[in-house]
Amino acid sequence: MSRRIKYIAASIVLIALLLYYFSLPATLFSDPYSTVLQARSGELLTASIAADGQWRFPQADSIPDKFVEALITFEDKRFYQHPGVDVRAMARAFRQNMKAGKVVSGGSTLTMQVIRLSRKNKSRTVFEKAIEILLATRLELRHSKEEILQLYAAHAPFGGNVVGLEAACWRYFGRSMQELSWGEAALLAVLPNAPSLLHPGKNRTELINKRNALLDQLKQRGSIDTFACSLAKEESIPEAPLPLPRYARHLLTRAKAEAKQGLVVHSSIDLSVQQQVEELVEVHHKQLAGNQIHNAAAIVLKVSTGEVLAYVGNVTGDKTSRHHNEVDILAAPRSTGSILKPFLYAAMLEEGKILPHTLLPDVPTYINGFSPKNFSKEYDGAVPADKALIRSLNVPMVYLLKEYRYEKFHSLLQELGMTSLSQAPDHYGLSLILGGAEGNLWDITGMYASMGRTLTNFFTHPGRQKYSARDVHEPIYTVVSKDSTNTQETLEITAPLRAAAIYETFTVLTNVFRPGEESGWRYFNSSKKIAWKTGTSYGFRDGWAVGITPEYAVGVWVGNADGEGRPGLTGTDAASPLLFSIFSRLPATTWFKEPRTEMEKIVTCATSGFIASSLCDKRDTLWVSAGTHAPVCPHHQRVHLSADGKYQVNSQCSAVSAIKTENWFVLPPVQEYYYKEKVISYKFLPPIHPACHEAAAAMEMIYPKNQARIFIPRNLSGDKGQVLFQAAHNQSSMRIFWHLDGTYVGSTQGLHQLALQPEKGRHVLTLVDEQGTALVRTFEVVSDM
Repeated sequence: MSRRIKYIAASIVLIALLLYYFSLPATLFSDPYSTVLQARSGELLTASIAADGQWRFPQADSIPDKFVEALITFEDKRFYQHPGVDVRAMARAFRQNMKAGKVVSGGSTLTMQVIRLSRKNKSRTVFEKAIEILLATRLELRHSKEEILQLYAAHAPFGGNVVGLEAACWRYFGRSMQELSWGEAALLAVLPNAPSLLHPGKNRTELINKRNALLDQLKQRGSIDTFACSLAKEESIPEAPLPLPRYARHLLTRAKAEAKQGLVVHSSIDLSVQQQVEELVEVHHKQLAGNQIHNAAAIVLKVSTGEVLAYVGNVTGDKTSRHHNEVDILAAPRSTGSILKPFLYAAMLEEGKILPHTLLPDVPTYINGFSPKNFSKEYDGAVPADKALIRSLNVPMVYLLKEYRYEKFHSLLQELGMTSLSQAPDHYGLSLILGGAEGNLWDITGMYASMGRTLTNFFTHPGRQKYSARDVHEPIYTVVSKDSTNTQETLEITAPLRAAAIYETFTVLTNVFRPGEESGWRYFNSSKKIAWKTGTSYGFRDGWAVGITPEYAVGVWVGNADGEGRPGLTGTDAASPLLFSIFSRLPATTWFKEPRTEMEKIVTCATSGFIASSLCDKRDTLWVSAGTHAPVCPHHQRVHLSADGKYQVNSQCSAVSAIKTENWFVLPPVQEYYYKEKVISYKFLPPIHPACHEAAAAMEMIYPKNQARIFIPRNLSGDKGQVLFQAAHNQSSMRIFWHLDGTYVGSTQGLHQLALQPEKGRHVLTLVDEQGTALVRTFEVVSDM
């Protein structure tokens, strides 16, 4: 043979080998898969159908031994011995086909069947069979026998639109393939042989006969004994495909939207907790439905990791429901109501600008056209900061935000994980604390959990650097591995909110009495110590409740997905009962440690809540965040009184020996005007003796504030409306004389309110009391319609 011929032959062989090597596609199957959601222990929570309308689960890593034994016995007894092609089986099939005069047996191995499935069951011709043989041998070189079985089990047809072993187990038996009995394994082994003919819903006799024949073969091979064979034959055949579980169905939708389409999502969901929370949400929803409240959502987080233990995006509903049950409320932006107030309270404690009992103004307020009001439409004049938080009072919180600055608060919320603040701080302004921004239950519950995690982990880090940026993050719905928590982390001296401020805030929020919060006095009985807060949006559209312990954070929302408001739809009445029901089903919890190393003991004024001055008679001691900059009590004054205590005097009008000195708790006129109605023990300053000439700031304007711009609408009859002007005086019996632009318009005594009709333009309002004290304010009427 010449060298040329040898070269050509070698080239042909090389080309043939190359063609053989590359003959098998890199990816055998390009079919779309179902998205499968599993609980943390591997249980199936729910799944979605694949894009082509088939129930086809992603390929599993292992196959149960019972199915493998049944499949090989039925389809390919020499599977582990042949190289992808069973020559003896093909010879047998050739004889059978020749004898029958038609194709009655293909002699295909399981490896060849995998190839045929990947080629979409092309027509059975000699040429196609040759291709299958070639590709089967190549498949054996690329994959192990176990991997080939996995490919078959994932793509074999099992009747109808059920493809793959795992999908078949859930659709026909309602459980995982790892739980198959011998009878079920035999049934599924024979089903792909003729899935269009053998279907559990039809041809039942033929299907049973094939299954039982296979069970007899398994007994003959010694795979099962006679007793097991008899029991397996007694097993019934499923009537029709079963529906899949539908736990955490909205989490499945979320996972698909986050690029997990067609995958098995191993979630952090605890199936037992998920089932109980779904049950509680449904029960609670039925109670609310009578008030036309049709939607509810809840989430349970493991504080230490942020893992989601239960995810209920909405109540159950069918496709014909008019109440938008398909909407995932956990991800939907909703008005936050008061649910953000604890973050502001903690931030003010963090900066040392307030103490837990610091008195805050609670009076009618007008700030650049913004006029916040309490839910009750009432005012306390002055209220301790912790009570303002517990009662969810709006006006004191606006004063806090004004001092803290809404730009800083906007940044803090984003740093803590609030992703829905899409606008600049000026867009929200001071309304940010009252529901002027939208948030979602996912973010907000995660923010509370981050606070709890920061406080808990404070004690795990030695030295001065006790904070990790990793403690603040959004909820996680996949299982957190131990390796990820053990990686090196960078510790810092500070955090968005530090441990002491968080602890003080949580301590306030443990109060089970909620006086006046949104809907009157309520008492919530709980065997667990829980820090919790509620919120209600404007118009009774959203009811929020979030609670936290060192172990769990629970978030609840109730309302209507379309935004319809309902009477009584408040966080206290509608959401918090569900919150406490969920906590009652969770395991026992502990309470947070007090971070004393980050706190200091101070002396405060028992009446005002500020740092005690030398004039404060009653004092308390408190542990507060170290380095506080809270001011000294501004409300206690040293006053000089006549001997009988009826008048204020000074040395110009009274002998020094006749003057007695007292420390007196004094609020600004507007605050004491409302405060005296709530606190009976409050004592006004005695009037100044007529013989004395000392001026006192006894009056204050409630409305309008200086330089205010006023809009006067017309009433229903079309007549021009009026403006109700209001003032306060620290002496209730004092008469005030009112003048508008220099013209006397009336006088008031006791209740200082006067209705006027000023024309459009700028005006000067002058008030003079009986002692000659004057108060001047300017305002502008911008329109009188």
